[in-house]
Amino acid sequence: MSASPAIADLKSLGPKSADMLARAGITTVAQLQQLGTVAAYARTRAASPGVSLNLLWALESALTGLPWQEVARRHRTSLLLALEAHDENRKGPPQEEQP
Repeated sequence: MSASPAIADLKSLGPKSADMLARAGITTVAQLQQLGTVAAYARTRAASPGVSLNLLWALESALTGLPWQEVARRHRTSLLLALEAHDENRKGPPQEEQP
């Protein structure tokens, strides 16, 4: 039985990305796969403010096997919309103003 690869060994990710993910509590490939690209990016962004969108493209690349440049070019809009929806869902329903 072979060991699961380390996050830093995945396509488009390296030690710096693995460190950012670890600060967000994502330390295994299985955790990354379970969360998915958008949720993993959102969690990492919350733990490390200033994380760039390049990490979003790299995470999608790591999970799909596509080159990050292709992800950024072809899947940019869908990933950004998914991130926006994720962020809105995390906020909860809008609060009504009290008179």
